[in-house]
Amino acid sequence: MIPVYIINGFLDSGKTEFINYTISQPYFQMRGKTLLIMCEEGENEYDPGLLTQTNTVLESIDDKEAFRSANLIELEKKHKPKRIIIEWNGMWNAKEIKLPWHWKLEQQITIIDGSTFSTYFTNMRSLLAEMLRKSEMIIMNRCDGIQDKIPSYKRNIKAINQQAEIIFEGKNGEINATLEEDLPYDVNQDIIELDDMGYGIWYLDVLDNIGRYVGKKITFVGMVLKPDGFPDGYFVPGRMAMTCCADDMAFLGYACKYDKAEELEQKQWVKVTAEVCFEYFSDYKQEGPVLHAIAVEKTSKPKEEVISFM
Repeated sequence: MIPVYIINGFLDSGKTEFINYTISQPYFQMRGKTLLIMCEEGENEYDPGLLTQTNTVLESIDDKEAFRSANLIELEKKHKPKRIIIEWNGMWNAKEIKLPWHWKLEQQITIIDGSTFSTYFTNMRSLLAEMLRKSEMIIMNRCDGIQDKIPSYKRNIKAINQQAEIIFEGKNGEINATLEEDLPYDVNQDIIELDDMGYGIWYLDVLDNIGRYVGKKITFVGMVLKPDGFPDGYFVPGRMAMTCCADDMAFLGYACKYDKAEELEQKQWVKVTAEVCFEYFSDYKQEGPVLHAIAVEKTSKPKEEVISFM
């Protein structure tokens, strides 16, 4: 199996700069040849000297129809690489990436130009979402001057891919993405009250900043989800969310320990007051956020059943 690294991003987002930096690092200069497949040409070019120094060969595929297994295998036969980097064309739908069966996708990284993110998110959301959805790491660069927008940008990205590591960079290095003062609720309240927007932001912020909430009490209106095989005494209160477009929905919720969970009905609406804990949970297969219910009351469904990150 040949390891493959896919670098996503729109034109001039900084993909070439990122790849140049990566192949120059000692940890990447391993034995054997690196095949670099470039699918679009931006303002920056690859330095022939660096390519020679790092034992990297560059090939171009600028026609989407030519990016198919037969042609990729011919490049493999020609160069016999030990690893492959693909600089993907941002205007090609990332879900159409098809690799030869013996090429193993090792990592997918998306590079975003922070200064143009809002334009692409508004006008090319479906293309951007496909890049983000399967990326393990997302790097937003050129963030100087947009620090006030970073928290909302992070929420937009997290709504599409909750598991990815997201890094924001300015000219002086990494930028902190979410400050307490940017949140639409007061984390120091005796009980943090979450409205529709607040619930979605809280759910995503917990993924990165669980320390803000451990031991805190929250209250919100949610729908009851009781997954098959879920442990007795637990349920998941949460909300359906529109993460990208009307056809792209996800249920956002964390496990909740409740001694009367068996009395709750599937899709019933409840108002939950609970303490946030961080502990091992079998369905997570690791430690994670678990709510300990203080009160669970039947309630009517909210006016807007689906929350939106759009």
